[in-house]
Parts: sequence; C-alpha cells; structure tokens
Amino acid sequence: MSRPTSKAFCNWSGGKDSALACYYAMQDKEYSVAKLVTNITKEDQRISMHGVHETLLDMQARAIGIPLQKMILPAQPSMYDYEKEVSATLGRLQREGFTHNIFGDIFLEDLKQYRENQLSKFGMRAVFPLWKKDTRSLLQTFINLGFKAVVVCVQASKLEKSFAGRIIDNSFLNDLPNGVDACGENGEFHTFVFDGPIFKAPVSFTLGEYYYKELNAPSSTDGKTSNTKETMGFWHRELNPL
Repeated sequence: MSRPTSKAFCNWSGGKDSALACYYAMQDKEYSVAKLVTNITKEDQRISMHGVHETLLDMQARAIGIPLQKMILPAQPSMYDYEKEVSATLGRLQREGFTHNIFGDIFLEDLKQYRENQLSKFGMRAVFPLWKKDTRSLLQTFINLGFKAVVVCVQASKLEKSFAGRIIDNSFLNDLPNGVDACGENGEFHTFVFDGPIFKAPVSFTLGEYYYKELNAPSSTDGKTSNTKETMGFWHRELNPL
C-alpha cells in the first residue's frame, strides 16, 4: 500500500529559485503542492523585495494553476509584524491540512534554521530541494528546463542598473561579475518567472521604467530589520502587464 501524499505549500517569491524548488517538489510523488504563499507590501501591493506588482503575481499564479495566498506586510516590517503574520498564516494552513513547506533557499544556514524552527511550532516540516547545490549549475538547469525569467531588481552596489530588465539566459550568466552569486543568493538580484514547465501559459508583460529604491539593511538573514540607519540601494525595472 502506497504512503499518503503530503500536502505542501511553496514559499513563493515569483522568482527563479522558488519556481525551480516548486518544480522539483511537483515532480516528487511524496508531495502534493496545493498552494503558493507570497509576501505582499501593504503600501503599494508589490512582492516584498522584488517590487513586482501583485497584478502580475495573480497572473503568474493563474498561469501555473496553483491557488495563491498572500501575507500582507508593511514595506519595512518589524520582527513582531513579520512573525505575527507568519504565525497567523501557518495556523490557517495547518487547519487546511498542510504538513510541508517548500523553500528555494540554497546555502543560507541561519535562514534555514529559522524557517525550520518556525514550522516546528505548527508540526510542519521544511523541504529544501535546492539545498547546497552549486548555484551556477542550478541556474543552468533552470535555463535548460525551459524556464523563462526576467531580472526585476538589482542591488546597486553589486550590479549595474542595466542588468535590471535582462532575461535569464546563458548570456546573462556569462556576464555576471566576479563575486556575484549565479543565483543571487546573497541578494544581488531578484527575478520574475513568466514561463516554464510548471506553467500552462506564459505571462505577458512589457518592460517599463527603471526606478531606484532604498531599504534598511537587514541585520541578519531571518528577515529582522537593522537597528542602524544603514541602507541598501536597489535598481528596479517595472513590468507592465498585458
């Protein structure tokens, strides 16, 4: 007799790492991926950090065919705000029968431990399909599988403004400067996936204007905001839905 399939949800940023992790989980017969969960900023209705408007996020979820659940947070949430919303969301998901949470994290150990500790309070388990894999190989796999993604945000101190708006392909990979992780795992860049093997249809958009935004530098990778006034600057490229 086969083992029952575990009901799972994906931490969904709309970007390449969460898409690839979701793809692997969907290929694994142990999991039934039944929901995408995304952080949205209350002030401007955009995906946290990435800056993509929720209109495109909604289009993306419909194109994939998995229900979307949004966690609404301030643009610069306190740790209290963040954990309160996460706990409420995990409580709802637990009552809906979810037991596993899929993440696209690759090598940030403190973030992995933080996620595992959060989930353990609700009797849930974290799953990391990309964990400790070589990031250049992961990006190459992402491309070879037929995923399509566009860079929506770059850290200004790490990459030139012109990288925002570029398509993730072999040319992009080869143009990354030394010291920039191939998957942007240190926050160097963020992406929006608009097509691929988990999509029923592509998401259509046009490239809009560049804009610059500063955020408080995090004091750690668990999402806690810094007590200092240190900021990080990011160049974004607007995506306009069609």
